[in-house]
Amino acid sequence: MNSLRLIMISKINSLSLFLSLLLLFSLSSAKTPPRPRAFLLPVTKDVVTKQLITTISQRTPLVPVKLTIDLGQRFLWLDCGNGYVSSSYKPVPCGSIPCKRSLSHDCAETCLDPQASPGCNHNTCSHIPYNPFSRTSTGGELAQDVLSLQSTDGLNPRKYLSANGVVFDCAPKPLLEGLAKSVEGILGLGNGYVGFPTQLANAFRVPRKFAICLTSSTTSRGVIFFGDSPYVFLSGMDVSKRLVYTPLLKNPVSTSGSYFEGEPSTDYFIGVTSIKINGNVVPINTTLLNITKDGKGGTKISTVDPYTKLETSIYNALTKAFVKSLSKVPRVKPVAPFEVCYNRTSLGSTRVGPGVPPIELVLGNKNATTSWTIWGVNSMVAVNNDVLCLGFVDGGVEFEPTTSIVIGAHQIEDNLLQFDIANKRLGFTSSLLFGQTTCANFNFTSKP
Repeated sequence: MNSLRLIMISKINSLSLFLSLLLLFSLSSAKTPPRPRAFLLPVTKDVVTKQLITTISQRTPLVPVKLTIDLGQRFLWLDCGNGYVSSSYKPVPCGSIPCKRSLSHDCAETCLDPQASPGCNHNTCSHIPYNPFSRTSTGGELAQDVLSLQSTDGLNPRKYLSANGVVFDCAPKPLLEGLAKSVEGILGLGNGYVGFPTQLANAFRVPRKFAICLTSSTTSRGVIFFGDSPYVFLSGMDVSKRLVYTPLLKNPVSTSGSYFEGEPSTDYFIGVTSIKINGNVVPINTTLLNITKDGKGGTKISTVDPYTKLETSIYNALTKAFVKSLSKVPRVKPVAPFEVCYNRTSLGSTRVGPGVPPIELVLGNKNATTSWTIWGVNSMVAVNNDVLCLGFVDGGVEFEPTTSIVIGAHQIEDNLLQFDIANKRLGFTSSLLFGQTTCANFNFTSKP
């Protein structure tokens, strides 16, 4: 009888243990939310400077920090000389892993100020933050701090999540010269180990890719997605399904205004092999389209340059071919910085902007080619109510500019571009107007 009792007690205890473990597992599962697919930042265009602006939340306690976006810059840098206060701020030590990953060649052994503070500590990793608008650089202390970013399911914003130890450079206040009002630094989205997209991918375990969608308006918001698709815009369109891909190329030499010797470029280069206007090949020196061993030539994408810059011989050939294709349309007096201008009414309009010939950037090689087509909405610029000008500018004579073609911000507005760093490819849509949507049509409300 006692044996039977013991067996029953043992079975009850086993069942209790099983139910307890099951309850514990259920509670644990309930407390572990699904990992986010992506994060997002809203983007606006500054009215005065036309710089692309976003805001992140950083530090402890969190504060909003307004930043100008530089697609190709190596990392995030901030002004630390204007009341930077954070209990989670940590300088990056010389020789540490973050310092090595930043490719720094410098160490600040001693800070001259009597008291240590953000931007001024002993034995810290030092880097060279760069302002592309004033074309100035300076030494800055590499540091780490907390960052909070809003997650998304691709349709709407979701909750904010935080990450510790996000690397940035602590720059002095004078480096802010030339940036838009109230901006505190630059958000560098460059292709490097301390680039913002790679740091977010590592911190939040999302795919190492990001997508930008810029609006042409100064009153609406575009968006940057960090992580995986979908990218769903109002009307229910998943724009990621319209992406066409081409390889991202690596330039072995930095194309920044300041860099350490041996540092590769963190800009995003693509392989343009020829240019067509109205389907006809523009006669150019195609060797200029290749990236040389010393980092010259090639084609990169920029959010700093407002309009596409072309090496002088390429610019002359393109404008000549464009004018020829519109030979029956009279030109009007040019408006700087543009040289080819027309009366708006003489061009007419289409679904994708002014009625001008499409400009094709042919990408890839003989085995696999595709074209990024620039339609009138992205090729022409309204300089006033009556005049439209071809939105390309002369970038300089052969090999005086570092890069032969720099695709500017105006040419990528209302085009979604996905920079798939892990798979070394660029996805692009050409104009979203064909899909009856724009980059201003992401739903930033928390509910569908």
